[in-house]
Order: sequence, then structure tokens, then C-alpha cells
Amino acid sequence: MIVYPLFIPGRTFLRLRAANKAALLAELANRAGLAIGLDPAVVLATLQAREALGSTGVGGGIAVPHARLAGPSEIVGFFARLERPLAFDAIDGKPVDLVVTLLSPPEGGGHLAALAQVSRLLRHSETADAIRGMDDPAAVCALLNNG
Repeated sequence: MIVYPLFIPGRTFLRLRAANKAALLAELANRAGLAIGLDPAVVLATLQAREALGSTGVGGGIAVPHARLAGPSEIVGFFARLERPLAFDAIDGKPVDLVVTLLSPPEGGGHLAALAQVSRLLRHSETADAIRGMDDPAAVCALLNNG
């Protein structure tokens, strides 16, 4: 089940710094774990296991690392805009600067619907470019939540 708002300012990070993909996933796992009361190491291991299946870099400078794990009772979204784009093994080979992280409970619907919602929204370059120009986390969340 998708609970709205999926994105909130406290889980939106603008100008996030990371040296590489591994460091980015570790930083996202740390922030996500602390925000929702999970062990960051468990969040990281789950994100890494999903990435091992294939990169979640969907192209156009966007990545959507996601995982199902015990802990959250609902889907939780995090957004990060990177200070500098970095290599993410994206399908188009381009670096990533917009990252949406979705964590879902292991059972229940909504995980695929949330992924589809985010993908539909960000595949439009106008939307992604608008987010790249925003400095207010609340404005970013409004766009991500309402399309």
C-alpha cells in the first residue's frame, strides 16, 4: 500500500556528497536507517543485494535503489540530489545525480506501484530538470508526491 505523502522534507537531501556508488548507498542506508529506526547495516545489505541483481540506475541521471525488508510497516521514500553526478552503472552509462530510495515491507502491495509512480514522473526530462533547479526540500517533495 502506498501511503501519501511518500516523500517528506525530512527525508529529502539536497546537495548530498558521495565519492562513488558504494559510498552513496552506505550514506543513503545510514540516513534511511536512522530516519525509520532500522539498523543502517541491514538497510545497506538489503540495498546492496538488490543492486547485485542489476543496477537501479534507470538512465537520464536517475537511480531508484529500492528494497523490501523487515521493519517498515509502509513504503517509505527518500530523495537525494547529489552535489556531483557519479557513476552508477546506469542503463545508459551516464552518471546519476537524482536518487530516489524506496524501502517497503516484505509483504503487501504497493512496492511495484511506487516504483512505477516514481519512474513515470522522473522519466520526463522537464520534471527531472525542474528538480535539479530546486533548493527547497518541500518544493521537491510536492513535485514528487503530486507529479
